[in-house]
Amino acid sequence: MADNDPNAPGGEGSTERIPAMQQLLDNPFLLLFIGVTMPTVLFLIWGVMEVASVPIAN
Repeated sequence: MADNDPNAPGGEGSTERIPAMQQLLDNPFLLLFIGVTMPTVLFLIWGVMEVASVPIAN
């Protein structure tokens, strides 16, 4: 009788919402994309800032 309890955690009637952070960390392809994209964007911005800070030659 306890096996058919819809209020039991993980039961058939369970509509427990999965937290957003857990969904993010459970997706390896999204983590790979973020892990490649974020350093690329940050280094690109850093490089543009470095080039922009070089004084103009006279």
